Amino acid sequence: MADDLSFSDTELNLDLGEDESVDDLEIHLDLGADDEETPEPGIQFGLDEEEAEEADEPSSDDADAVRAEIREGLATKTGDWYVVHTYSGMEKRVKQNLDSRVKTLNMEDYIYETVVPTEDVVEIRNGTKKTVTRTVLPGYVLVRMDLTDDSWSAVRHTPSVTGFVGHANDPVPLSLDEVVEMLLPAALALKAEKEGGKAQRKKKVELVDFRVGDSVVLTDGPFTGVHATITEINLGLSRLKVTLEFMGRDTPVELTLDQVQKI
Repeated sequence: MADDLSFSDTELNLDLGEDESVDDLEIHLDLGADDEETPEPGIQFGLDEEEAEEADEPSSDDADAVRAEIREGLATKTGDWYVVHTYSGMEKRVKQNLDSRVKTLNMEDYIYETVVPTEDVVEIRNGTKKTVTRTVLPGYVLVRMDLTDDSWSAVRHTPSVTGFVGHANDPVPLSLDEVVEMLLPAALALKAEKEGGKAQRKKKVELVDFRVGDSVVLTDGPFTGVHATITEINLGLSRLKVTLEFMGRDTPVELTLDQVQKI
């Protein structure tokens, strides 16, 4: 996209048919190649074509192979898996605290492992995409343990732990399938890293700084400085549609994410 965009670069589609009024005016800022297709309306969550090629879904055989590997590893381990509820954002701290308490209280024979399941997410902030690692279950931690009064107490009284999920004093362990699915995203990411960094799984895409309904100001193009409201977001194409006042009427305008700034 050129740095300077004048009205000569703007395609105005005026549909002035006999049965329609100027209220139907819609402005499309032509920001791509001349033969680029207009994106379908509505919110679409996904990756652009370039990134999609690098993040195709793994074949079912690949995913099943990773599941089987996780399942085989879990089957050889002692203890059951329980879910512990924590204060929001304290998952990693709880893991550190609990691992430390296990050693201090000599509970190694009862509490074997603490896991914070993670996954990679594509985060869009200020029009820039960045892959970040997020917890799969915000506010929850997995603990592999033999449940006794002492082990229950050691976990329950760990700082930032609010309790076990399920029955407070007699929690129910997770099934093997549930544990496998929680650990799968991190296992796929690790497999991808070992194979040279090629993504093996389509990542979630999250837009951090914009939401439908937000008020924004245009920072580029012929409407620079004009206030508008976001009506649609297309993460797949890194574009959004806003409504602004033009010639006394509310007019939808299509823009890229880096052409607006939140007010």
